[in-house]
Amino acid sequence: MARRELEARASGAEAMVAHLKLLIARLRHDRFGASSERGRKLLNQLELELDELETAAAEDEAARDAAAKPDAPAGGSTIRRKPVRGPLPAHLPRERVVIPGPTACPCCNGTLTKLGEDITETLEVIPRQWKVIQTVRERLACRACETIAQVPAPFHPIARGRAGPQLLAMILEAKFGQHLPLNRQSMTFAQEGIEIDVSTLADWVGACTATLAPLVTLIRAHVMAAERLHGDDTTVPVQAKGRTVTGRLWTYVRDDRPFGGPEPPAAIFYYSPDRTAVHPARHLNGYGGILQADEYAGFNDLYAEGRRPAPLVDAGCWAHGRRKLFKYAELVKAPIAVEAVRRIDAIFDIERTINGLPAAQRLAVRQAHVKPLVTELENWMRAQCAKMSRHADVAKAMNYMLKRWPSFSCFLDDGRICLTNNAAERALRGIALGRKAWLFCGSDRGGDRAAAIYSLIITAKLNDIDPRAWLADVLVRIADYSQTKLHELLPWNWRARPVHAAAA
Repeated sequence: MARRELEARASGAEAMVAHLKLLIARLRHDRFGASSERGRKLLNQLELELDELETAAAEDEAARDAAAKPDAPAGGSTIRRKPVRGPLPAHLPRERVVIPGPTACPCCNGTLTKLGEDITETLEVIPRQWKVIQTVRERLACRACETIAQVPAPFHPIARGRAGPQLLAMILEAKFGQHLPLNRQSMTFAQEGIEIDVSTLADWVGACTATLAPLVTLIRAHVMAAERLHGDDTTVPVQAKGRTVTGRLWTYVRDDRPFGGPEPPAAIFYYSPDRTAVHPARHLNGYGGILQADEYAGFNDLYAEGRRPAPLVDAGCWAHGRRKLFKYAELVKAPIAVEAVRRIDAIFDIERTINGLPAAQRLAVRQAHVKPLVTELENWMRAQCAKMSRHADVAKAMNYMLKRWPSFSCFLDDGRICLTNNAAERALRGIALGRKAWLFCGSDRGGDRAAAIYSLIITAKLNDIDPRAWLADVLVRIADYSQTKLHELLPWNWRARPVHAAAA
């Protein structure tokens, strides 16, 4: 291939790469934009296309360099403008590989004096290492009274088990955090020379779930003590006799950070074999605060007058309402839908500026700047719906909000309420993506087990804690920990111990 043609191809690829990077950055920045499955698929597809373009550009550049004339200067100008490389992470250990210099001057054979050195850093990885830890307990005898003394056996995360805490944490995080089924983990271990049967891995997961159950109880109590909850659910395939049925995983997220609350975020998950209203009623039994959720009819009894301890405050999700209108604005360019999305986005723009402020300040800004926009939007939408058939798609999208306007507008009177239910949707996003890998839960009990471990892993991530490191440390300590101090092991109270302390 001619050099000029290669340069032209590289130049075109560079322009396309820049365009895709800008588009991806905009989609990632649009936190309050469309978060539907279609939007996520679009972002994933764009990232895949970007990877392919950059790989092809690098391949073409290598081919152009290889086709260059032998007398071309080494390291000549390249068509692609490569990004400036930042320094490699400072916390990584460094291994010096010194290339000896010449012992004498190549020109006159004289003595050389060192002026300095040039260091080139290369990122490398060491393959996973397996080891067997032998715990030795000496038996000592007293010659005077013939007593035998020996220190007690150390605690093992699994009674009579041969798996260490790091291995167990890795299996749990891979299965529920990275959605890697146990059979695939077993195959990977076998390729590394470690034969562990799937049934053994399953036994370890079950034992760890039972060991960690007290922490799940503490997280549940913390979540249900919130003034406001985000609630949502998603489908999970469940294996049944000769077929696969559809179960549900529910999540309730406590996140007080948007209104400056001091309490740490947390998420609790529940499994149910169906989506009947009895399940949210059981989950939220005794809760009397604000519930931010979609318009699922199963929540209606929770808002009813006379409910004990109190009816929940129904806070609607503007992302759901916007999503229905955005679909028609994007696909068919409906002018009314486009205008509705523009008006809603103006509300989101103001909300971004008050995210993280105390509830009182948020309320003051909403009353002064957001409430007029919401009032104008309601009046405009009702006027537009009066001109259209109620069967029109855009009218249906507007009526989704207008019929529930009290729940959509209640955020104007309470600074704690968020504009969207995105916190719950983010907590469920990994499950929605991962179920394509693990295909189904093995049983209803397996669904309950998954809900428990999801509660631990998602809560750790919400608090910017590495789930694997946290689980490994907790599995070592929890058996000997006082029940009255178990709260110290929760993610927001936990601090990673030094390596030497953990080894001891």
